[in-house]
Parts: sequence; structure tokens; C-alpha cells
Amino acid sequence: MEVKLHTARTLVGRLRGAAAVRDASATAAAVAELRRASKDDPEVRAPLADAGAVPYLASQLTSPSTSASAEDAAAALLNISISAREQLMSSPGILDALAAAMRAEEYAAAHHAAATVASLLCVDAYRPIVGAKRPLLAALVALLRGHGRGTRATKDALKALFGVALYPLNRATLVELGAVRALFALVMTDGRTGIVEDATAVVAQVAGCAESLGAFAGVSGVRILVDLVEAGGAATGRARENAAAALLNLVMAGGERAVEAVLAVGGAEEAVRELAEDGESSPRGKAKAGSLLRALEDGAAVAKRRTEHRFADFLDGLVQSDPYFSSPASATTHDDDDDGGSRLTFR
Repeated sequence: MEVKLHTARTLVGRLRGAAAVRDASATAAAVAELRRASKDDPEVRAPLADAGAVPYLASQLTSPSTSASAEDAAAALLNISISAREQLMSSPGILDALAAAMRAEEYAAAHHAAATVASLLCVDAYRPIVGAKRPLLAALVALLRGHGRGTRATKDALKALFGVALYPLNRATLVELGAVRALFALVMTDGRTGIVEDATAVVAQVAGCAESLGAFAGVSGVRILVDLVEAGGAATGRARENAAAALLNLVMAGGERAVEAVLAVGGAEEAVRELAEDGESSPRGKAKAGSLLRALEDGAAVAKRRTEHRFADFLDGLVQSDPYFSSPASATTHDDDDDGGSRLTFR
């Protein structure tokens, strides 16, 4: 380890010296060297962080620099995050720097930055901290909308958003920032199987907050999810099961109104039942579908009873307001003295 520490200090010293004299060429070379070292030797990553590499690398994402330097800096931060997450998160301004990289035009730096956020979110304790950075979340959502960003940037953004949404209090913020529309746009228009699977996984997490119901209504989200749950509606079994999980979370968070929204989609209950009984579905998918089916059946039963009670109340109201009318339940038949038949009499 002494050799690793010496190597790390040497590399960071070169970067520090180049930055101090504002030598752009030497700085770019030092950053590239740090990237190579952190990629080739996992054991040098933590020593690099301890030697103070993170602030210098982060500065390359926020200050004017070449695209190659920004890409190398973001990639080095990603490598370091795998082995030294605590050191990375404790560096002041690191999240702001990553957000800046994702907003920049440099594609490679953006996807490395998103991947770094996803790596940090592997630690549960960091999820509320990251979730409190609205500009960073907005940058992640914007990556989903970006044209020409490519598969890697989109997938890295989805992984990061999934980690963010695992913390329940972050979900409402994602809804406010337009994540629901961006996610469903991917589900409906992106033909890449992996992207659709990841997008539906994030949708399932975001659905677990009360604010999501209104956002889903704005993009016909419930209808889209029911279509995916139907046999043959999704390209893969995982996307189908994610859609069922999303509907279940929506119902759990939205309560009666959410149940009514799902039941209002024709064939929803039958589609969920088919998934619950599908022998090719995973145990997780069948369990989610089974729980959702019970919620829908209970909701349908409650709605039926409510309708019956309303009708009974309506009849009672008529009886009270009109003395010549009584409910059908009180009708009796009497023999007709004239023709021996019977007639229906209300009393």
C-alpha cells in the first residue's frame, strides 16, 4: 500500500501543480493520467481520494476546459466512486459539479457523471442527500429527454433516478420536475428493450407517492401500464412485471381514487388476473399481480356496495318526499275480488 499511496500522491501532485499555474495542457495530461490509473488499478482509487484528487477533478467539470479533460475527469470520478464513495461524497461541491457535467454538451462527461451519481446512490444514507439537490435531479430528468445522447447516457440516468426514487420522500420531487412525462415518453417511443425495462422500473418506484396519480393521468399512464400488463403488451416479461408493480404502488399510494382509475380502464382486472396466473411469470411478478388483483377486487366490491347504498338512499328519499310512493321492497300482492287474480300494491 505504501507504493499505492506514493503513486497517488505523485499523480495528484502533478495535477495540483498544473492547476496552480493554470497550464491547461499539463492539467489535461494529469487528469488523463489519473483516469488511466484509477481504471487500471482498483487499489489506487481510495489513495487517490485520500490524496485530494476529488476537488481537482470536480473543478474540471465546472470550469472552462476541453471536452477531453471533462470526460477524463468525470470518468476518473466514476472509477474512484466505486472504491471510495465516502471520500467522494464528503468532498464539498461534488454533487453540484456532477450536475454541471450532466447539463453540459459533452456527451461522454454527462453519462460518466450520471453513472457516478448512480454509484453513490448504492449507499442508502446518500439518497436523501442527493434527493435534496433539485438541480441535479433536474439534470438527470433532462438526460431522459435529450436527443442524441445515446443509450449509455439514458441508461445511466435511469439507474440514478431509480436509486433516487428508492427513497420515498424523493418521489414527489421527481414528479414535480416532470419525470413522469419523460419516463412514459421513453416507454412509448424508445424501441430499445433495456431502456424500456429500466424506464418501467423507475416508473414503478415513482408511482409510490400520492402526487403521482395526477401526473399519470396527464399522460394516460394508467392506460399505458394496463396495456403493458396485458399478455403480449410488453416486449419482455420484466417490463410487464414492472408495469404491474407500478400499478400496485400507485394503488397503495393513491388509495381509492387510484383503484377507481385502474378499474376505469377496460380489461384491467382481467389483464392482472392473467399475469397472476401466468405460469411463465416470475414469483415476484405473480406476487405483485396477485396483490394488485386483490386490491382491485376489493375496490370493485366497495364501489358496488356504494352504488347499492346510494340507490337505496335515493329510494328512501322518494318515499319520504312522496306519501304515495314506497320502495319495491314493501310491495305485496293481493287477490282481486273481481277476477280472482292478483295485483301488485305498494304501501
